[in-house]
Amino acid sequence: MKSNPVWRESIDLYFGEGHGFPVYLYLLVILAPVEFLSLYLPSLDTQTWSGSASLFRVSAVTALLLLVYFALRVANQEFVPWRFRPLRYWLRDQGQTSVAVSRAQVYFLLAHIAFSLLLCAPFLIWAGAIARTPLASIAVTLALLPFYALVYGVWGLATLALWERRLESRQVFIRSFFVGLVILSALFYLPLNPVAFLLAFLSRQELPPLVLFGRPWAGLHVHLAYHFVLGATGYALHRWALGREPIF
Repeated sequence: MKSNPVWRESIDLYFGEGHGFPVYLYLLVILAPVEFLSLYLPSLDTQTWSGSASLFRVSAVTALLLLVYFALRVANQEFVPWRFRPLRYWLRDQGQTSVAVSRAQVYFLLAHIAFSLLLCAPFLIWAGAIARTPLASIAVTLALLPFYALVYGVWGLATLALWERRLESRQVFIRSFFVGLVILSALFYLPLNPVAFLLAFLSRQELPPLVLFGRPWAGLHVHLAYHFVLGATGYALHRWALGREPIF
């Protein structure tokens, strides 16, 4: 991957030149006050530090929304978009294959998600310790967060490949896409909603089954299958958009 120029460009811009640092600063600036306010607003007495039962849930949901939101924006190249070379340059002028470009973009998205999770993890572990959350619940939460970020983030890559020259259209689409999916999943079958699923898991609530074709399907299986299909569809669309002609 080090020899891939698309990968090197993203790494240099975000970490070498520091253009990605505001992304991670925003992440911390939002997450830290939310944790602080969740801990202290209900009560200002000395017993506050013994732990708020909802502290970890609030922190986990906040981290989930932030990771997904910034994964979509980073994948969509919304930060310093003028510094990225267009896809036409890599695919036509430099002779890079669509597979190589796709792999570099996905790997950089994974690197961004991993670094974001690394920044969020101390806050989540601290919140879990105060709220006396079981270690297993903390571990599962730390596994679910990058999973959701990747599933929705690949749609940012697909949007970039489809409408590269239409930045404003891409920005509107990915926000509408994520908000629309969250609302529709809540209306159709609540366990499909990532926020509702995470809250139910942390609250140890049993998920209602989905009755389809006269057969009940376990809520956990439906949730995971839905997100695997959603992520695979976004990735397939991304690959197709990179390989099509012409590139818009």
